[in-house]
Amino acid sequence: MYQRIMVAVDGSNTSTKGLKEAIALAKDQGAKLAIVHVIDIVVVFGAGQFPGTYIEATRELARDVLEASRKAAVEAGIEPEMQSPEIVTSGYHVADTIAQLARDWNADLLVIGTHGRRGVNRLLIGSVAERVVRMSPCPLLLVRGA
Repeated sequence: MYQRIMVAVDGSNTSTKGLKEAIALAKDQGAKLAIVHVIDIVVVFGAGQFPGTYIEATRELARDVLEASRKAAVEAGIEPEMQSPEIVTSGYHVADTIAQLARDWNADLLVIGTHGRRGVNRLLIGSVAERVVRMSPCPLLLVRGA
């Protein structure tokens, strides 16, 4: 049924649950798998000057998250495609980028973990998953965290 499954990861336990579900589905469906991690430099520093050490540390974290995700897929017998774009201009959001990546890659399923925050926590922190739900160009599987 699914031929191109994309999963967004950020290194959290919740995204790891989403990754496991995406790997299982890709294996079951004989589908291609793309793993994405969006680096959002703007969130912390705004549109001004970025300290080089912060940017490199953020990139290194992204490489570590992607490598751990790749290893999990390979151990399950799947060789995934990897993407890690950077947001460096204010006005863009991680969810916008995830939806665009899914569109560009022609994903027919997008998998994302959700923390299921409610109330004040959701208001203050926001929800990438909630925004992706509104923007996704394809069916979406939300995997709820603990």
